[in-house]
Amino acid sequence: MDTAEISKARMVSKSHDVESSWDDEFKKLVQNFPKERSWGGSNLYFYQGFWCPSLVLKAFISFQKHFQAFNSDVIVATFPKCGTTWLKALTFSTLYRNQFPWDENPLLTFGPHQLVRFFEYDLYLNNPFPDLQNVCAYQPRLFSTHAPYATLPTSIKDSGCKIVYICRNPMDMFISLWLFAAKLRDKNRESLSLDEAFDKFYHGISAHGPFFDHVLGYWKASQENPNKILFLNFEDLKEDMDSHLKNLAMFLGVPFTDDEEKQGVVEKIAKICSFENLKELEVNKKGVHTTGIPHTHFFRKGEVGDWSNYLTPFMIECLEKLIQEKLNGSGLTFKLSSKTSNNIASP
Repeated sequence: MDTAEISKARMVSKSHDVESSWDDEFKKLVQNFPKERSWGGSNLYFYQGFWCPSLVLKAFISFQKHFQAFNSDVIVATFPKCGTTWLKALTFSTLYRNQFPWDENPLLTFGPHQLVRFFEYDLYLNNPFPDLQNVCAYQPRLFSTHAPYATLPTSIKDSGCKIVYICRNPMDMFISLWLFAAKLRDKNRESLSLDEAFDKFYHGISAHGPFFDHVLGYWKASQENPNKILFLNFEDLKEDMDSHLKNLAMFLGVPFTDDEEKQGVVEKIAKICSFENLKELEVNKKGVHTTGIPHTHFFRKGEVGDWSNYLTPFMIECLEKLIQEKLNGSGLTFKLSSKTSNNIASP
């Protein structure tokens, strides 16, 4: 069994064993929560309007109850498989660019998930009261989460901290999530077929889903408070990285100076954080995340429009109608391919 298989086995074991480690009080709390099978085979519990993986349910509730945000905090928020790893790298390199020599960017020796740590999948996973003062090597503090906006701790929503959110068109996200789940599934269990995964996704059943509720929650909050939440689009970033990096820096309160722009700092950040470069860094080819997931699993293609190689005409038609229904009147637009004509916008 190779390293990836061993890591996957540990991750699967952790997912299935976590419920047996819950104390009686917590078991009583969740016993009436609606429950479904995740795409990877473990349980999802419906908590406060979203499907939370059993692996992180207790950690998420601890985070929700106990986290106290600083006004200076920055939080990267995403739905799974929407560009999380990429956005962590971009935000880290932009926010802290003046705190280390350029040729010593920590991304060269640490993975994005090690530098920008998840609340529920890392910091609170094994400790309900983690020491958050010493987990961030740089200031201001930078964290990440897959939590829907409505479920964020009150201190995050009421403080002056900033949230950077990225969404991705649901067709590419769906395929990426399906392939990712297949990698994590117990080898003794048959992988979820594309049809089975599609049915679950269509009905909103996926980790941290429903997808559209997640995206629209942050979209509407960003419209109401654009100084607090920066809403980014995966496809737009792929199309025009430089201008969106400048917007990100401005939003974070660390705008690029004229000298930096002349020296090509924007382009340097875009290059070191490119999907292609991150995927080829040695640090991202080895080791595992706190959850047991091999770092290599966080990098696949990072392309726009790859869904066309997998979805059937029936699935495409269903998703197009679903997108129009869910986005109706929101003002949000999804780009389904690199061709700008192939977009779906809310009426």
